[in-house]
Amino acid sequence: MSASAASKPKPAATPTERAATHVFTISEVLRELQNEFPDLTASKLRFLEERDLVEPARTASGYRKYCAADVERLRFILALQRDRYMPLDVIKQTMDAIDSGDTPEALPQAAPVGPREVTDEMAAQITGRIRPMSRKELRAHSGATRGMLDTLEKFRIIAADAEGNYSHHDLKAVKAVRVLARYGLEPKHLVNIRRSADNELDLISRAMAPHAARRDTAARARVAESSKEMLQCLKDLRGSIMDTSVEQLDKN
Repeated sequence: MSASAASKPKPAATPTERAATHVFTISEVLRELQNEFPDLTASKLRFLEERDLVEPARTASGYRKYCAADVERLRFILALQRDRYMPLDVIKQTMDAIDSGDTPEALPQAAPVGPREVTDEMAAQITGRIRPMSRKELRAHSGATRGMLDTLEKFRIIAADAEGNYSHHDLKAVKAVRVLARYGLEPKHLVNIRRSADNELDLISRAMAPHAARRDTAARARVAESSKEMLQCLKDLRGSIMDTSVEQLDKN
C-alpha cells in the first residue's frame, strides 16, 4: 500500500474492534510493513509504543498483539515521518487529534500524504546503488579537482573512512561547495559551517548522553530516533533563521 493510501487513518482501535479482527504478532507487523519501510525494526515498533503512538494489546504472557487498525495506524505514522519529515511530537499531536475525531491543521484533508518526489540520488539509495566511493570516483561524480578535495579534507568538510572511501554525503557536500564557489565562496570560507555542525552535534550528544549509557535494544532505538528528530529540529531552526535574514536582505 502506498503512503497516500494511508492518508486517512482510523482512530485508535477500541477493545471491541480488537476482539473482532485478526491479530498480528510483532514479527507479522514487520513482514506487513517492511516492504514500504525497509528500515523498520522491532525496536522501532517498541519505541513508537513507548511514545504512546500505538498501543497494542497484550496476551496474558505479555506478548504484543496488533489488530488491523494498529497496523494501518503504524503505516500512517511511518508515512508522516518519512514523507512529511514530521517530528514524533507533532505526529503525536496529529494522532491525538484524529483519535478525538478532529482534522488536524497539520494534515488537512485536501492535502493527503503522498510519496516524496524521487530524485536520482533517492532512486539510487532505494535500489542500493549508492556505495562507498574511491577518491577517483568522488572526483569523477563531483567534477572537483584533487586540490579542492585536499582542501575540503583539510577543513573537515569531507572525510574518508578507514578504507579511504567516501560516502554519498561527501559527494553532496563537494557538489554544494562547487556551487558556492560560483559566488566567490572558497572552502576556507566554510570553516564556520563545520564549526556550527560540530556545535550542533555536541548539543545532540549532550542531550542523548543519559540514554546512550544504556545498552538495551530499546534504548539504542530511542537514541537513534531522538537524535534524528533533534537534528531535523535544528535544521528547521537554522533554516528559519536564515530565511528570515535573507528576507531582510531583500528588503534593504
